[in-house]
Amino acid sequence: MIERRSFKGLGGADHGWLKAKHHFSFASYYDPDRMGVGALRVWNDDEIAPNTGFPPHPHKDMEIITYVREGAITHKDNYGNQGRTEAGDVQVMSAGTGIRHSEYNLEPQATRIFQIWIEPTRSGGSPSWGAKPFPKAERNGRLVPLASGFESDADALPIRADARVLGATLKAGESVTYELGASRKGYLVPAKGAVEVNGVKLEARDGGAIENEDRLTITAIEDSEVVMVDAAA
Repeated sequence: MIERRSFKGLGGADHGWLKAKHHFSFASYYDPDRMGVGALRVWNDDEIAPNTGFPPHPHKDMEIITYVREGAITHKDNYGNQGRTEAGDVQVMSAGTGIRHSEYNLEPQATRIFQIWIEPTRSGGSPSWGAKPFPKAERNGRLVPLASGFESDADALPIRADARVLGATLKAGESVTYELGASRKGYLVPAKGAVEVNGVKLEARDGGAIENEDRLTITAIEDSEVVMVDAAA
């Protein structure tokens, strides 16, 4: 089963400096039918105005993956980690026992990101942060693990979860398949373009909640960029 969740129907908030859409319940947006998909708890679609951002704030026991769609985000935390992650690249923060960080858009234009939170398999552990470029050309016609809790995904950023985050760029008419497994759950969002997933059409920034599907066939209706989470149920 694949449930389409239209971008226009998502919850959200406009804070002026931040325009946010929430695929699942988050902050002041609450929908008991949208509390997450398996271990995936948050998928926020954020637009951050130039020279603004999130001031220092804490997190604990969560794997936080940021996929930068446009612009760049600059991270700094109380463990001395800092870095700038730009469009097409990914950063991962394992909050572990607790971390305090800031995220700012220091660019002259708006930054647009997907922020994805996944529950770890175990609580605790030392906090960590890392970032990595994932050139879109290397994702042409195939799903590439961007962040993963599986050792076999050696090129992905590590997360402490029974999950992986994948990305692909597809030309119009191009298809890619993925063996999800009926016991797993998935969530797929086209960052750009439009796709069909097992026959269900998803427009740009729609969400597709996936369960009880052994195999996924993702077909691009137009040139598309997709991000997907494969998570434990």
